[in-house]
Amino acid sequence: MGLAIAVLLLAILLGGLGFAVHVLWIVAVVMALIWVIGFFARGSSARWYGW
Repeated sequence: MGLAIAVLLLAILLGGLGFAVHVLWIVAVVMALIWVIGFFARGSSARWYGW
């Protein structure tokens, strides 16, 4: 019984971790697209970031 609970908890943990990583990939892609749009929208002389 304890082994079954341990396997179930491990499956839930890894499933949640996989979901979180998937969401982080989506956020990273959206942020990259915003950066590229900002990069080309303002031109090379005036960047929207400070460095």
